[in-house]
Amino acid sequence: MRVRKLGVLTLAFALILELTFGKFLVEKNNLKVTSPETIKGVYECAIGNFGIPKYGGTLVGTVDYPKSNHKACKSFNDFDLSFKSKPGRLPTFVLIDRGDCYFTLKAWNAQQAGAAAILVADNKIEPLITMDTPEEDKADSDYLEKINIPSALVTKSLGDSIKSALSDGNMVNMNLDWTESVPHPDERVEYELWTNSNDECGQKCDTQIEFLRSFKGAAQILEKGGYTQFTPHYITWYCPEAFLVSKQCKSQCINGGRYCAPDPEQDFNKGYDGKDVVVQNLRQACVYRVVNETGKAWMWWDYVTDFSLRCPMKEKKYTKECADEVIKSLGIDLKKVDKCIGDTEADVENPVLKAEQESQIGKGTRGDVTILPTLVVNNRQYRGKLEKGAVLKALCAGFQETTEPAICLTEDQQTNECLENNGGCWQDKDANITACLDTFRGRLCECPTVQGVKFVGDGYTHCKASGPMHCGINNGGCWRETRGGYTYSACHDDHSSGCKCPPGFKGDGVKSCEDVDECKEKLACQCPECKCKNTWGSFECSCGKGLLYMREHDTCIGKFGATKLSWSSLWILVLALAAASLSAYAIYKYRIRSYMDSEIRAIMAQYMPLDSQPNTTGPDHMDF
Repeated sequence: MRVRKLGVLTLAFALILELTFGKFLVEKNNLKVTSPETIKGVYECAIGNFGIPKYGGTLVGTVDYPKSNHKACKSFNDFDLSFKSKPGRLPTFVLIDRGDCYFTLKAWNAQQAGAAAILVADNKIEPLITMDTPEEDKADSDYLEKINIPSALVTKSLGDSIKSALSDGNMVNMNLDWTESVPHPDERVEYELWTNSNDECGQKCDTQIEFLRSFKGAAQILEKGGYTQFTPHYITWYCPEAFLVSKQCKSQCINGGRYCAPDPEQDFNKGYDGKDVVVQNLRQACVYRVVNETGKAWMWWDYVTDFSLRCPMKEKKYTKECADEVIKSLGIDLKKVDKCIGDTEADVENPVLKAEQESQIGKGTRGDVTILPTLVVNNRQYRGKLEKGAVLKALCAGFQETTEPAICLTEDQQTNECLENNGGCWQDKDANITACLDTFRGRLCECPTVQGVKFVGDGYTHCKASGPMHCGINNGGCWRETRGGYTYSACHDDHSSGCKCPPGFKGDGVKSCEDVDECKEKLACQCPECKCKNTWGSFECSCGKGLLYMREHDTCIGKFGATKLSWSSLWILVLALAAASLSAYAIYKYRIRSYMDSEIRAIMAQYMPLDSQPNTTGPDHMDF
């Protein structure tokens, strides 16, 4: 069992767990050597807790023991060694010696060199053990998630036999068999996921959160169809009696030291404490109990994935308030969840966490749960990468043959979670717009793009239209009203996404815009002769004493006043205009007549000489 370095107290927790339970079972699969005859037979090997085992299937290959770099602690490229299969040849299983570096590094180097699987030969005579991933604080784990070949630990005696056969010039062929690694007695699969709400434990936590999000869709399809029975679980420790009053116990434990978890940052003086993790784990367990009672156990996946997105420790949102908002958004009964949680400060047993501690103890073919995360399928612990495709294959291997559901044959399905409670996502019922999107991985809460208009927001509590033309979609979420044939809007079709009341109104622009009384607030008609009348969205200004109002100058001018005209002056003006009109008409007629005369004379000149023109044509040129 691995013990993480979280301080003296956490080490005590781990030791207590191991001494109390002390029954960690190694998960195995079969290894069948088909040649040579000298070592032909079926052997047991231990499945590594990394890579992707071929659950429910087999893999045939030929074994190669490298001439150098026997422990695979260095890249095989440095030794010009390659295990890539050539056309017409079986895949290569690389036999590696145990020691000097992590199992995962050996697997990674072998995979990089083209190996189809890795066999690690133990370096001492002992029962098989489980090859696990390294501690995050001891190694660079960037490559861990990239390992996708299966791995197995074989005994020292089998390893020596294979090496001897290869040195004698024999070809060693082998069949790795995982068909019985997961029991498959009936048409339903029971599985458990031992998980944790902590998101500050490094690569392990990141991998676990990513798995929850990616596997949610498949898990909900299986659960809704009645193909599986899923139960989440959480590991806790108890504080030794001698340390109950210590700072460490008080910060890591609840209910008088009965239920504890390691400090997320491994620092008791900053960030969240272990007891915060225990309480959130308890809340997740209670959410499952509440939704399971309503026949909707699959909603647990919605809660844990939404909580990880909306309430991360890094953003200081890992709180009850944030958790409650997620619970309410999914339509889960918050009062029942709180009642299930109970008083975490009371010095009494919590029935939910007590049951969790009892479940950690192995029963039947399932060993104690000591590794986080752990998946248990049909009472058998899963080994390998916690990845959607690999886990789905393990679950499908748990069905009796020919009874597998369709999802085991294809991944081209949706979960249809948006049909109920809109999946807990934002929606605008009036405009029939939603942020809920159904995918095979489960529903996603993402602000949509509608008619080329992008909505922005968190997808859970709000989405708002943004960019040009956004006012065409539900008026951009802004205020809008029509009265007396006039329509005013707080939305502006530009690159902004805010709402601003138009001129003549005031307010937030979203829920309301109130008419501004320009007359009362002295915003218009301030000249002495002005009379102001407020209208909706505007105003009307008039002037007394026969004056005219000029709005652009906010002033009154006289109709008569200094520019007043007498009747005689008016008649003179009219006569002058008439005279000017007659003169213009006479000039026009004269010019028309002169033009016509000149045109007629020009026409006549073409056919006969006029008296005023000299005769330039002699007798010799006349026509007879």
